[in-house]
Amino acid sequence: MALTKSAPQEGTPHDEPGESAPAGPQGRVTSPLVLTLVLLLLVTFQAPVRRALSAPVMQSWTTVFVAVVVQALPFLVLGVLLSAAIAVYVPPSFFARALPGRPALAVPVAGLAGAVLPGCECASVPVAGALVRRGVTPAAALAFLLSAPAINPVVLTATAVAFPREPRMVVARLAGGLLVACVMGWLWQRLGRTDWLRPPRHAPHEGATRGETFWNSVRHDVMHAGGYLVLGAMAAATLKAVAPQSWLRTAAENPVFSVLALAVLAVVLSICSEADAFVAASLTQFSLTARLAFLVVGPMIDLKLFAMQAGTFGRAFAVRFAPATFVLAVAVSVLVGTVLL
Repeated sequence: MALTKSAPQEGTPHDEPGESAPAGPQGRVTSPLVLTLVLLLLVTFQAPVRRALSAPVMQSWTTVFVAVVVQALPFLVLGVLLSAAIAVYVPPSFFARALPGRPALAVPVAGLAGAVLPGCECASVPVAGALVRRGVTPAAALAFLLSAPAINPVVLTATAVAFPREPRMVVARLAGGLLVACVMGWLWQRLGRTDWLRPPRHAPHEGATRGETFWNSVRHDVMHAGGYLVLGAMAAATLKAVAPQSWLRTAAENPVFSVLALAVLAVVLSICSEADAFVAASLTQFSLTARLAFLVVGPMIDLKLFAMQAGTFGRAFAVRFAPATFVLAVAVSVLVGTVLL
């Protein structure tokens, strides 16, 4: 009797095919399935989709989106490569020797070091993240983050070419960008909290060579920062496509509103810092001070940069750092413009 009773007990519920199916992969919605469904919907409704894409608003949206991504992607890749190189090949002790021990002195040194990198804001975010991971004081890393896209040689050269009759714009942009970067670094050193800043931490690659670790870091940062770049470009294209053009003409007539209007426009357009000088030069209806605000604010805070900062350093950091940077950049632009322009 014991043997006859033990036979049915061998067939546990897990052996029944009808009950094992939910634990298998058939119960999950996979990415290929979602992609197939999206393609089927596009094929089914291709006529209305084609009409929607041919609308002037959608054409404007597509143009801005592609322009922002194509413009920023090379510098994003440059920043990712530099970030990986710093994380893998540069010893942590190097930064302790290169920067002054006192954070108050390390901030302006890091701000001046930002002039060496010929890239835009998309490159500075992953590099600043690597600096923080390597033990650099966050205040100095943030000063580098703000100064690198604003005062590097490529940007200053483009500004000189865009304003051939106004060489003061180059000096004003250099002074304004460096001043904002240093002041924000000092403010973070005094008021910032460690729980607000959460840079990404790569998992250790045990048993991997330096080359393997380098390319693993590159792939991780490209996928991570690239996703936020696309989200920021989509937001910038949406606002650019729906914003009424009459707003610019109305704002230019008021000195105060003109500065705020171009500062907000710089955030919305999300133009790469290597190209924004030519856009500012074309806005001839605005004063030089208002156009300086456009050039100082844009490389430090825009839609795609906010998204990348939130993805790299955390949302708690971005929602505090970005508004403070915007207000300070506008105030410094007005101050520098009044003195130099």
